[in-house]
Amino acid sequence: MNAIPQLLGTLTIGQAPRADITPILRAVLPEGTQLMQAGVLDGLSKEQIAADYAPVPGRPLLVSRLLDGSSVKLDKAAVQATLAVKLAELEARGCTVILILCTGEFHGLVLKNAWLVEPDRIVPPAAAAIAGERQVGVIVPLIEQARTEADKFSALSKPPICEAATPYADGMGAVENAARTLRERGAQMLLMDCMGFTEAHRRAARLASGLPVLLSNALIAKMTAELIA
Repeated sequence: MNAIPQLLGTLTIGQAPRADITPILRAVLPEGTQLMQAGVLDGLSKEQIAADYAPVPGRPLLVSRLLDGSSVKLDKAAVQATLAVKLAELEARGCTVILILCTGEFHGLVLKNAWLVEPDRIVPPAAAAIAGERQVGVIVPLIEQARTEADKFSALSKPPICEAATPYADGMGAVENAARTLRERGAQMLLMDCMGFTEAHRRAARLASGLPVLLSNALIAKMTAELIA
């Protein structure tokens, strides 16, 4: 008897589908895996996004991608409030595994039966295990996140050093500069801490720094594929 293909749900904090991340997932998912994509900002205009999710001074920020390819800064607390609703909708539509397409740290997210894959619970300890006693340099999309997301890297043997480079800008100049700066500051391995970074960003960082580079979404995609398989 043939197994029924599993339905993988993905939830971005921006708008779905994510044309930048989908190819990374498809490259490793078992053949026949069905994919259902949703986003926190689906169906919202930029004016609605600004009204409901605009950054609040002094509070943690997130950044994500809209359907037109532009990026938007978001208030993390507002995003988290919508995440639970969107997760429940994906589970109700039959998703057996749901992957959050954000490396930001969230708390209190639960599902009734489906498996929930949260990158913030996987990427930092994996990076710590790979790095050992080596110094890790982290490329974040917003420099503010180097402070607000610092707690999730407590498993590292040494506090990470961070530089900012958005994955949503044209060209690779910012990524290359961040990678070189991290090497000069003593990094021995780089972690690209945003699901928006692609293999092209990884190659640019590797060539610019000469260091091993861990790409968050590639790591999560492979582990999610193992879960589904």
